[in-house]
Amino acid sequence: MLVSFSALAAIAVIAFGMVITPGPNMIYLVSRSVSQGRRAGLISLMGVGVGFLIYLAAAAAGIATVFALVPQIYLGLKLAGAAYLLWLAWTALRPGSTLFTPLPMTPDGPRKLFGMGVLTCLLNPKIAILYVSLLPQFVDPSRGHVGLQSFLLGLAQIAVGLTVNALFVLTAGSLATFLATRPTWSRIHRYLTATALATFALKLATDRTRPALP
Repeated sequence: MLVSFSALAAIAVIAFGMVITPGPNMIYLVSRSVSQGRRAGLISLMGVGVGFLIYLAAAAAGIATVFALVPQIYLGLKLAGAAYLLWLAWTALRPGSTLFTPLPMTPDGPRKLFGMGVLTCLLNPKIAILYVSLLPQFVDPSRGHVGLQSFLLGLAQIAVGLTVNALFVLTAGSLATFLATRPTWSRIHRYLTATALATFALKLATDRTRPALP
């Protein structure tokens, strides 16, 4: 198997922890779904998926090579990724961090919905940091095809991200009400999210492996 199950599982857990932490993608998709309906939310989500693929294609095309040739960039981005995950963990612990209020939006056509989904994803710093600093941590040069490994790991992240966001789109109104009226569930969600993100941040910061050329 080109990518180990443990690597895929780790990426899936990180992706899940990041996607359930309120960010630009979630806020936009939920707001669009509430203001214009589930169909609009799903069209926007398709755009977000394309944004994921754009980042992933760039990562698979050359990120491993750049990191191997310039290890200082690799180290800097790795530490930035760890710091960002710790910041997300801290943010998740704040009361009310799992609650999001949909923003009022004017109705848009399918083309604009799709385009805004792409743009929202491309401007999301969580995605950029995930691809440039986290994916290489789970690539095993001994298995060969470093670029393909990065691509497969990225597809796992995309699958998790799109699935969870689709659930938010389909259940936007009822989910917000559920969390707002059940503070215990809200606290459990915050603590679990923060613990997962902090654990992977520490693992990332203390990892001493070096990237290798594809």
